[in-house]
Amino acid sequence: MKSIQAEFEKLSKKITIKKGAKEEDWVSVCEKFNDDVSRICDVVDQQDYTGLFECCDDDNKRFFYLVKEDKNLYRVKHRHFLDNLGLK
Repeated sequence: MKSIQAEFEKLSKKITIKKGAKEEDWVSVCEKFNDDVSRICDVVDQQDYTGLFECCDDDNKRFFYLVKEDKNLYRVKHRHFLDNLGLK
């Protein structure tokens, strides 16, 4: 799955792709933020991107990413759910 860093204005719900941002692999982004990611909302007007996610670093600084979701997202979520239960 592909993702790109975005800017999100909470009050107006405006989403824009961050200037100079390059497309990144979503799994790599999740690993960079130690899987501290959560889905904010659906996206319908940003190219092929389908969801907006919030990522937090170790200092709880928030970063937003637009993600082109596909069936692999379910597999990634399921894998981490089982890891959290201790069932690799």
